Amino acid sequence: MNDLSYDIYIGAKPEDVWNALVTPEGTRAIFFGSVLESTFEIGSPYAYVGPGNDGERTVHVYGEVLEYEANKRMSYTEHPGPSYRDNHAELETRVTLTLETVGAVTKLTLVNDRWTDGHPSYENTKQSWPMILSNIKTYAETGKTLDFGY
Repeated sequence: MNDLSYDIYIGAKPEDVWNALVTPEGTRAIFFGSVLESTFEIGSPYAYVGPGNDGERTVHVYGEVLEYEANKRMSYTEHPGPSYRDNHAELETRVTLTLETVGAVTKLTLVNDRWTDGHPSYENTKQSWPMILSNIKTYAETGKTLDFGY
């Protein structure tokens, strides 16, 4: 399976983009009501938790923090939440987010790799990342998010 890789340019400072990625207010806005729960220490667990199949505390994805450099780079393993796949613990990919300043804008690069052959979440994830990245861009630039009808 191919890596999923995206570059997006955002009219905001890296700190503003970073806050959208890690603060409860930011993640709640860009990840459809979910909050990123983690200490962000390398090797520590994280989970995106919010409304879903299991109520208000549904774990949508979870994993382990691999890298964390505030305002620059974050990488983590990613598993689908238990309510999505019975074999969720076996289904692991890696997500890496990198921010860099380009002129007066921030370039956000997202790479989602290490897909196993036949991973059942691949096609859905391939469609979800552009929506999430668009939400990040809009939120960092305007403080608002896009209405996808969910």
